[in-house]
Amino acid sequence: MGNREPRRPSLASLFVGFVSIGMMSFGGGLTAWIRREVVQRRGWMDDQQFLSGYALSQLVPGATNVNLAVFIGAQLRGVPGAVSALLGLTALPVAIVLVLGAIYLHSRGLPGGALFSTALTGMGAVAIGLNLGTGIRLARLHIRRVVPALVTAVIAISIGVLGFPLLYVLVVMLPVSLALTWWEQN
Repeated sequence: MGNREPRRPSLASLFVGFVSIGMMSFGGGLTAWIRREVVQRRGWMDDQQFLSGYALSQLVPGATNVNLAVFIGAQLRGVPGAVSALLGLTALPVAIVLVLGAIYLHSRGLPGGALFSTALTGMGAVAIGLNLGTGIRLARLHIRRVVPALVTAVIAISIGVLGFPLLYVLVVMLPVSLALTWWEQN
């Protein structure tokens, strides 16, 4: 975005933007869609603001992407913005999931039921690809030194490959990362 000031959306724009995000992200990949809409497409925030909000959203209890929507809405329009973003993100997808869940439960054991299950599996694969793509794009833009790249690699391998629980990895790597950053700056 450069030096351009991010735009402040109306509550209706915020709601419609998050309805769009919620509807495009079926099967996962929500963070990628939120970033695409909020940073790239609509210019409501820059990458640094988005990443700060994403980090904060991961630290507080609750679903990260719901927290992120509330954060973005609050940053852009205060409490009404937080409510607008939250409702935009969740209302229509929840209704659709409830309807699809009912269809899924009634289709089990029927001849076409396997097709429904296969479609859900495919959406999961797409979500993984979107998250990987977003992670790689953000890493290329923001990780320019060796130490942060190594910390990122250790975390990704620990959780993604070795299967260590996220909480344990964070308990170990957060102080390590802070110490290495302090050491690198002094």
